[in-house]
Amino acid sequence: MAEKPLILLAAGGTGGHLFPAEALGVELIKRGFRVRLATDSRAVRYSGLFSRDMIDVVPSETVRSRNPISLARTAVMLGYGGLVAFNLVRRLKPAAVVGFGGYPTLPPLMAAKLLGVPGIIHDANAVLGRANRFLSTRVNAIATSLPGVLDRDPALAGKATTVGTPMRPAILEAAAVNYASPEPNGELRLLVVGGSQGARVMSDIVPPAVEKLDSALWGRLALTQQVREEDMARVRAIYDRLKIKAELAPFFSDLPARLASTHLVISRSGAGTVAELAAIGRPSILVPLPGAIDQDQFANAGVLSQANGAVRIRQAEFTPDWLAGEIAAFAAEPARLTAMAANARKVGRLDAAERLADLVTKVAGI
Repeated sequence: MAEKPLILLAAGGTGGHLFPAEALGVELIKRGFRVRLATDSRAVRYSGLFSRDMIDVVPSETVRSRNPISLARTAVMLGYGGLVAFNLVRRLKPAAVVGFGGYPTLPPLMAAKLLGVPGIIHDANAVLGRANRFLSTRVNAIATSLPGVLDRDPALAGKATTVGTPMRPAILEAAAVNYASPEPNGELRLLVVGGSQGARVMSDIVPPAVEKLDSALWGRLALTQQVREEDMARVRAIYDRLKIKAELAPFFSDLPARLASTHLVISRSGAGTVAELAAIGRPSILVPLPGAIDQDQFANAGVLSQANGAVRIRQAEFTPDWLAGEIAAFAAEPARLTAMAANARKVGRLDAAERLADLVTKVAGI
């Protein structure tokens, strides 16, 4: 009996890259394929679809600065990773290699190119990331989450397909939960997150914003906030003093379920976060990460804000006074939150994993 075809997935070791890879992996396994994940050492802690025996760690390094020593180190590590990846792809003989962004995808996809294995990249952002931009001319197909990403580049647009962002099973389960509008004078559930590592700006701005609210609103709040360990004591002290019902942690493993049960999300606007907010259909205040070369988070947030599913605010303008005003306004007019939830949901795509799997099998010729 012939062995099932193998699809090698390549992703950086953060949730924004790993979760779409997991979602595609689930769909491919349903279709009878084998899958493995090539990634960096960060993903060894990952506890989703890919068990340790399904993960191949490929050395990698990110371009962190223009310092010649740093650039030289990055080049050496990527070169070493390329050798490891070349031997890995030659040994595994995958039917295709699918990359999800991040520098750890460079060695496996370059190895695929050298060995004549079909390569596909997926980008969840409104603009191509640097690694994917480099790979875009070297792969057979480009899958995007959003339409129009490559409209300004006809050479690349010809091999681009808009599929959406593949959603892991936990998000699909959360998407089945209808938005429950807050009752007038009832509990208002806020979820504050800052990406997989948390964001200090949330610890700096949200607690003093809550403190500025009318004291009558404090008793209505049920707040869940992702807080880094080094910020935990000062954040907890403010909420305890105000007697706010607050659950604080550096990481929430059940974040999809928490997204489904919340009334308003305050968050960064990474591609995965924006896609999940759209898929589940939850209103949000989005604070893009400033200083990014590509301004990808600002563009991502724009997708939801232009659909009236989110409020986008630059970090420089994200002040306690501004945020207190927004929370108070939403609390006074819950119908706005309900409308935003519906608008966000219109942007979401729940069949992206199936659409990407269709593209992979087409490109791989299987």
